[in-house]
Amino acid sequence: MRTIRITAGRTHLTATLRETPTAEAVWKALPFDSNARTWGEEVYFMAPVQATLENDAREVMARGEIAFWTDGAAIAIGYGRTPASRGDEIRLVSPTNVFADANGDVRTFDAVKDGDPVRVERA
Repeated sequence: MRTIRITAGRTHLTATLRETPTAEAVWKALPFDSNARTWGEEVYFMAPVQATLENDAREVMARGEIAFWTDGAAIAIGYGRTPASRGDEIRLVSPTNVFADANGDVRTFDAVKDGDPVRVERA
């Protein structure tokens, strides 16, 4: 089982990688730094990862799932409603590859602000 640590501003969490090609690509790219962006109740940040859309890619996430947005080369952490949401769902802008599961409450990412530094590393 492989675990990563994501630190954004003063917020951090660990996540367990799934057995997917995208998870493997993220693991190989570690460690890396980026800057946070927010979109509703979603934090995303650029990642030096290349991946193609996987067969089970989707827009609607469950709280705690961590995804890679192939169109924007970014990791996305949705923790609530976004401008694309219908009702209370966590809907990202387009289909993404879910590659990890948070080992904590992703709602703590509500404290992250645009431009906050992000570090992703092996835990």
